[in-house]
Amino acid sequence: MNKKERVWAAFHNEVTDHVPCCFWRHYSPEMERGEDVVEAHLKFYRETDVDLLKISSDGYFGWPEVTLKNLGSARELYGMQHIGSNHPFIREQVARAKAIVDQVKDECMTVYTLFCPLSIFRLQVGWDKMMECMREDPKAVMHACDIIADDEIALIRALIQEAGVDGIFYSVQNAEVTRFTVEEYRQWVEPSDRKVLDFTNSISDCNVLHCCGWDADEAHTHNHLESWKDYPSAVVSWAAYVDHMDVCQIREFFNGRPAWGGYDNRVCGMLYTGTEAEIKAEAKRLIGQGTKKGFMLGPDCSLPNDIDNQRIRWVVEAARSI
Repeated sequence: MNKKERVWAAFHNEVTDHVPCCFWRHYSPEMERGEDVVEAHLKFYRETDVDLLKISSDGYFGWPEVTLKNLGSARELYGMQHIGSNHPFIREQVARAKAIVDQVKDECMTVYTLFCPLSIFRLQVGWDKMMECMREDPKAVMHACDIIADDEIALIRALIQEAGVDGIFYSVQNAEVTRFTVEEYRQWVEPSDRKVLDFTNSISDCNVLHCCGWDADEAHTHNHLESWKDYPSAVVSWAAYVDHMDVCQIREFFNGRPAWGGYDNRVCGMLYTGTEAEIKAEAKRLIGQGTKKGFMLGPDCSLPNDIDNQRIRWVVEAARSI
């Protein structure tokens, strides 16, 4: 199998010749230095030799709607407007994604990273303001998320149909057990998630549900995974070391869906601190759990920006030797 065949098979719960690998990081250091983010993606891909390229949306967190820029009270959210499919915020992301896809489309599949509407809202206004608005008027926040979802759908359509990405890496967050109950999450957050996911899955069968553990880890807690259990996707990416589920457990929890992960992404984790022998042994252990059917090796979440790419290469080498 080549990389595209291998990843496609894993995404569709089929047996692969070798377990595919995909790791990722953010490109904020390159952006701060004024370097080309397209080239940074390609450099990472070439140096690690991963099977799938996950494209970052770095530089486009938040949402450029005027109401959100100086938000006072929750009631102001009822005045939110769509930014529209021709807004530079959307067109620039499509252009950057296409520039990356055009360089690798004959070699590997690509997925583009997008956050759920509530996270987009929170990235724009901050944690405190998000929770203040939720307490004040949750329906106003739901309205804001619905507006964002509409525009996000326009972005997704262009990313898949124009830029040529194969699918969306959809990051769901805000389900820490200390933030909302499962019932609150389903009432206030799920509707906009469903809107985006239903559309995304209608135009691609290669989408990833990323059950993000970053914020839960920062808060020294874990997620209500049951909030996301019925969210549709081809593949589930999860935080094994935050939500305390191994490959077998996460597959069972998501009713046999293909799984992507296994490695702790943090600076305390083996991938960052371990020896070559330890990292390769962990790959063998994880493949023993996940098997070669519907499984891809990867991290809980984004890797530290200063990690040596050779460490990821060790995982790739180990997977291709099994």
